[in-house]
Amino acid sequence: MIRKSALVVFSGGQDSTTCLFWAKKHFEKVVALSFRYGQRHEQEVELARSIARDAEVEFHVLDVPLVGQLGANSLTDKTMHLDEVKPEGTFPNTFVPGRNLFFMSIAAVFAREHGIFDLVTGVSQTDYSGYPDCRDAFIKSLNVTLDLAMDEQFVIHTPLMWLDKAQTWALADSLGVLDLVRTRTLTCYNGVPGDGCGHCPACTLRRRGLETYLKEKRAAE
Repeated sequence: MIRKSALVVFSGGQDSTTCLFWAKKHFEKVVALSFRYGQRHEQEVELARSIARDAEVEFHVLDVPLVGQLGANSLTDKTMHLDEVKPEGTFPNTFVPGRNLFFMSIAAVFAREHGIFDLVTGVSQTDYSGYPDCRDAFIKSLNVTLDLAMDEQFVIHTPLMWLDKAQTWALADSLGVLDLVRTRTLTCYNGVPGDGCGHCPACTLRRRGLETYLKEKRAAE
């Protein structure tokens, strides 16, 4: 069944772009919302705008610098060196505390004001860097909280929650956008579009997933 409308939290990266086209398949109308929060890879916002335009999706940007200023992290503090390996027993310094909590809460208010109650986000518990706000338990808890906070009935959709990166590439391919996702999205923390810098954590995860998927695809042909 195709539902009426959805809002996609849209960064212009691999995961959210895959979710954007997933939403286009499942909803009559899709609205994309991006955030500027002082991220070092802010170019992602303009790439998101370009992708949304070509996908004929309504696009909005909100400036929320406070999100990047509350905690020390290497995504908003360019003087910090990016962790390339997850430290033992803690989060990598690319973790922006509360980012998904803030983004999803703001997105829910924005969506409500536009008469939208289906929210789509590209978080995944299967392939992630240990960020607690990418877990299924957090999303389910937040969904209840948003309903109580605004006395509404939101549905948070997480199409990638139980997919690893190879399966996410497979989903993009099934949606007909593998080449678009590979060449036009920005996942790299150093701000390099497409295949990225090749060594930051986001690029490493993305590349491994693509290599695995393409190998599996060739084997199946």
